[in-house]
Amino acid sequence: MEKYPEQTIFPDGSTSGSDEAPTSAVDWTQDEEKKLVRKLDFTVLPLLTMVFFALQLDRGNIGSALNDNFLKDAGITQYQYNIGQQLLSAGIVILEIPSNLLLYRFGPRVWISSQIFAWGLVATFQAFQHGLGAYLSTRLLLGLCEAGFIPGGLYTLSLYYKKEETSKRFAIYFFGNNFASACTGLLAYGILHMRGIAGLAGWRWMFLIEGIFTILCGVVFLLCIPLGPQNPATLFGYRYFTEREEHILRQRVLLDDPSKEKKSHSISKKELLSVLGNWKIYPHVLISLCGIAPATTMSSYAPSLVTNFGYDRLKATAMVSVGPWIQIFLNYLSGYLSDKTNRRGYVNLGGLLMWWGFCLGSLILADTTQKEAKYAMLVLAMASSTIWHPVNGSWLSMNARSPAERSITM
Repeated sequence: MEKYPEQTIFPDGSTSGSDEAPTSAVDWTQDEEKKLVRKLDFTVLPLLTMVFFALQLDRGNIGSALNDNFLKDAGITQYQYNIGQQLLSAGIVILEIPSNLLLYRFGPRVWISSQIFAWGLVATFQAFQHGLGAYLSTRLLLGLCEAGFIPGGLYTLSLYYKKEETSKRFAIYFFGNNFASACTGLLAYGILHMRGIAGLAGWRWMFLIEGIFTILCGVVFLLCIPLGPQNPATLFGYRYFTEREEHILRQRVLLDDPSKEKKSHSISKKELLSVLGNWKIYPHVLISLCGIAPATTMSSYAPSLVTNFGYDRLKATAMVSVGPWIQIFLNYLSGYLSDKTNRRGYVNLGGLLMWWGFCLGSLILADTTQKEAKYAMLVLAMASSTIWHPVNGSWLSMNARSPAERSITM
């Protein structure tokens, strides 16, 4: 079998001064590349999607806890609950860029695994909170520990896939988020009925079970994630790809985008200032701000909204899962159309306009007595709330001029 030269490997599996320079022509068949991409779709992509599922469970389950006397049991008011949710978002914002800088330095195996264990522990020990101080502390810590995972996952995928492959894979990555949102209510409906077992409230059981699940996901991720596209070996040396496939994996992404050849394992102050001074990234930031903040709020309060429509509180917890199930299909459709047409701007704008339209419809129906109409509009708003997000991430990844810029901006 043909041998390929050894390379200098950074902690994230990327190379510098590689002896195997990017070839000027493709030396593999289309069938070989398709087989490789299928392997990626069943190795790297599912691992990141699994962790995204765990993250959304831990981030969103507190909305279900509201329907199990969480405020009374924890000794806080609705206003204080709102402050805690804002602290969660603040923690994410504060460490978003530093988290991506650390990801660039240490690589997904080290940094993302550390994040998973950290927020998994916080999510688990939320079960024992009581009082305002404990509640605010756990929400802030959860935000700080989770900061940067979503863009970090997108950045990791961009290392393995070509530009025209990213939108659909980003959409599949967001299946983790959508599937968790769809399952949160259903899982909560069952777990909240455990109230009284071992003297614990149902919401305490929910935090315990879902937090421990996250820690187990962290173990699987640490053991199974490849070091990087330049050295795709697991923690104990298992290799998913043959030597020939590893060569194709390295070369195809560099032929598609030579900027993905990493020159250094750290980001200089000059590079950071250059990225922050690039005006082209800020429309993407604005799109995210206009979309993520209200979508997160809607998701957090959806169980309470459905209860206020007139439905039983535990039944309402399960009913909010309908929108995210529809969202799974819409997210994949938007990613598919984006890659197929190469019109990411139009797909992005269309997704945002669809969501804003359903949100406006919910506002118009706010005073109606027809609970079925209000519920249906809320379902449509939840279903369309993030269909633009994977496309926006793919678009931003394509516009990045270097691995450093891609890491920071995403």
